[in-house]
Amino acid sequence: MSAGLSQEEIRRIKTRIVELELEHRDLDQLIEQLVRSPGFEELHIKRLKKRKLQIKDELAKLEDKLIPDILA
Repeated sequence: MSAGLSQEEIRRIKTRIVELELEHRDLDQLIEQLVRSPGFEELHIKRLKKRKLQIKDELAKLEDKLIPDILA
């Protein structure tokens, strides 16, 4: 699929992937800290985990755009 993308589009996708990976890692650390803290809010943690899943889905879509289609 990347064959139809311009170099600028590829650069933007790669930049977005890095941003999302950082956000995903930060959320992971935050969730870990919240779980260890006394009186943590379960609802807040569930929302953070849901955001992590959304990021993971978006990462997969962006990475798919960079992988060329291969006919088997």
